[in-house]
Amino acid sequence: MTTLVVVRKGNMAAIAADSLTTFGDTRLSDAFDASSDKMVRHGETVIALCGSAAHQLVYENLLSTAKDLNFNSKSEIFETFRKLHAILKDQHYLNPKEEDEDAYESTHITALIANPSGIYGIYSMREVFEFKRFWAAGSGREYALGAMNALYDTLDSAEAIARVGVDSGATFDKNSALPMQVITIAMTPRVG
Repeated sequence: MTTLVVVRKGNMAAIAADSLTTFGDTRLSDAFDASSDKMVRHGETVIALCGSAAHQLVYENLLSTAKDLNFNSKSEIFETFRKLHAILKDQHYLNPKEEDEDAYESTHITALIANPSGIYGIYSMREVFEFKRFWAAGSGREYALGAMNALYDTLDSAEAIARVGVDSGATFDKNSALPMQVITIAMTPRVG
């Protein structure tokens, strides 16, 4: 699947992703993939996606054409993904079915988000979390979380912590590989 991380330290954030795409047992590495990016931008917001390889093109299209998208708080991210769900179904033919007992239709999206307002995660039932320090997603997340937790207080920058997280995922997870893409963002200072 992938290793995605998002980190906040001081007034900076970093969001990072590995570059491997897998199709079952087949690996499409950066050496063969002309577009191995797993992150899309919308203004000052960067969204790192995991799951289906189709998500990249779908979200590039959505973010360039949809109106009134806002990613500046937990509630605004929820509302944005609620709006996008209808577009995903109507224009991109999303199959919203996961399990029969699910309370809501699924977006099949797991993503991490970074922008000047904060660092966030969104999951398939439109669950949104805001993180204080860091988080990881994808099949390499456990390795990334462990490495970032162990080194958060000793490393000086959000970027250095993010790099350790993705590197750990790429080292131990069979579905993650280097090189990585890292984007840093200046944060709006927290009030209070």
